[in-house]
Amino acid sequence: QRLTTTTTTTTTALRRSRRPGASPIPVVAAAASLVLALAALAPEGAGEAKAAPGSSLASSPPLRKFRSLREFRSLREFRSPGPAGAVPAGTWYQQQHRRNQRSYARGNSFGEAFKITTWGESHGGTVGVVIDGCPSRVRITQSDIQCELDRRKPGQSRIVSPRREDDLAIITSGLQDNYTLGTPITVIVQNKDARPRDYSDMSLKYRPSHADATYDYKYGILANSGGGRASARETVGRVAAGAVAKVILRRAYGIEIVAYVKSVKDIVMDSRSYDSSTVTVDQVEKSPIRCPDERTADRMVKYIEEIRRDGNSVGGVIECVAKGVPAGLGAPVFDKLEADLAKAIMSIPATKGFEIGSGFEGTNMLGSEHNDPFVPYEDVEETNIEESSPSKTEKRRPFKTVTNNSGGVQGGISNGEDIVIRAAFKPTSTIRLAQKTITKDGAPAILEGKGRHDPCVLPRAVPIVEAMVAVTLVDHLLRHKSSETLAGIMDT
Repeated sequence: QRLTTTTTTTTTALRRSRRPGASPIPVVAAAASLVLALAALAPEGAGEAKAAPGSSLASSPPLRKFRSLREFRSLREFRSPGPAGAVPAGTWYQQQHRRNQRSYARGNSFGEAFKITTWGESHGGTVGVVIDGCPSRVRITQSDIQCELDRRKPGQSRIVSPRREDDLAIITSGLQDNYTLGTPITVIVQNKDARPRDYSDMSLKYRPSHADATYDYKYGILANSGGGRASARETVGRVAAGAVAKVILRRAYGIEIVAYVKSVKDIVMDSRSYDSSTVTVDQVEKSPIRCPDERTADRMVKYIEEIRRDGNSVGGVIECVAKGVPAGLGAPVFDKLEADLAKAIMSIPATKGFEIGSGFEGTNMLGSEHNDPFVPYEDVEETNIEESSPSKTEKRRPFKTVTNNSGGVQGGISNGEDIVIRAAFKPTSTIRLAQKTITKDGAPAILEGKGRHDPCVLPRAVPIVEAMVAVTLVDHLLRHKSSETLAGIMDT
């Protein structure tokens, strides 16, 4: 009866407030009376949160009333808002955050003149890439792309993921009779061996050092099966694009790109046993670990097999050499060649470091030791370059260097020497050993990873590193040529 009377009073006050010159005080008073009437009707404990029996929230302390805005903000920042009985971090607020989150997953494209856009999730129907900016009349076959995808695919040996995928490249646009049309090239690869059941536990608990937690926080939703875009499965598109880029580089300039595993944990290839400028793809492909030094490769393989049996994982370093890169690629300040190479490499899943040339070792050298002395360039016969290649008429650089501590780039611009970079890869996040973590509701938990994961990502990361270096070089090559063409037109 009190609620009915109060509601009638509030309605009448609202009607009168519409009259010209009416005071708002009666409306405020009536509204306050209505709130008090509703509060009197609420049973004891009605303000506490209720959770379904058996749910992850059922064991959480009840929600409390906030005494101030500061106390509420402390909860938003995932700090305890008060003494015992306060709302645990990651329950109420995390649910509200997911409900209100509307973020967009950008950052799926790389490059300017030669632009690639990858798409697809690890356990989705397909993954692939769209390549925009590829010149016309370049001869590219399906086998050019397939041979690179075969190097990247899982199931190659005991030291990689046992997932079985054919990774068959399906080219749906951009080619006619094996020649590029100058239009976007689309390459699609089907996912055929996904096993969502292996991720049932990981869909509820965050994997330590994996992207699960940050993706969930940012987007309010998570691809529970396979890791979604954070999975190395995304790199299928990169390798397909890199295969196209390699063809352009090889036929236009005779540029060859070779990457190999330099170290696994503390097992390091002796620098005296090889010359980076002479390492070949055939030498790299002889071992399942893709290390050109046979004795070091055997030690690496045995160690990875031991780590795999223990249910653990291990990381290491990949070195990549681009041979025959012309001088003049890159630009000062923000478009430096090594800056774009660093971005390309650091965008690969599991990378934690990038070096070029002497890298961090250069900090232990003096200037007199680190500087690369210039000498006149000796005319040498160019090989492995097609007769129609623009490099046949390329301006000869007047210099070369005795050493290559710069790694082929000086001032952000290539100097014509071999470009030498290194990428550091962390151990795979998903391991079978028990690890401390939390659930999506913020409750402490123990996670033992399941599924088919690489005990070491390095063997399959070798073609990925090569691909990203190739894409970056082609992008800079096309940008360089376009600026040269424009300068020539302006001179005339």
